[in-house]
Amino acid sequence: MNNFRERKSKITASRKLMLKSLMLAKAKEAWEQDQVDKQGEKERYLAERITPLRTSGLSFSQLQDLCRELHEKVEIVDEERYDIEAKCIHNTREIKNLKLKVLDLRGKFKRPPLRRVRVSADAMLRALLGSKHKVSMDLRANLKSVKKEDTEKERPVEVGDWRKNVEAMSGMEGRKKMFDAAKSPTGQ
Repeated sequence: MNNFRERKSKITASRKLMLKSLMLAKAKEAWEQDQVDKQGEKERYLAERITPLRTSGLSFSQLQDLCRELHEKVEIVDEERYDIEAKCIHNTREIKNLKLKVLDLRGKFKRPPLRRVRVSADAMLRALLGSKHKVSMDLRANLKSVKKEDTEKERPVEVGDWRKNVEAMSGMEGRKKMFDAAKSPTGQ
């Protein structure tokens, strides 16, 4: 018990609070750094994929051609997005259906009530080891035999009328008899 108290008192409450606040501050810094890294990666990816538009010095027809090209690219990306969305919806439906099938299969099979089976040590070893098991294990042979003592014969039980015993022990005389009876064995 003393060891438990010593272990518990190694770190004080103020020290625990300080450590907790330091851990939270460190976690907050790591989270902020992670956010900055994600934002930087996003910007690098967009810079690789998207080239800056140069609209200065272009004629009206060149601007129209540029708009047509951009519309075509937007349509291609929109088609890809739609295809991916359709695949996601299809997969979620399939997952939902499979979950329902699993639940239905679980409900169809009833578990049988288990019965307690008594197996001897020999039978258990035969089941586990198969034909390798040749030694007979008689666990009861190793038990010591205990002789029953006849305690009932040594102590005869007096069976009498309980009403006489209650009447004899009632009142002050009965208590005096009980007191004397308790005193006499120690006096011998």
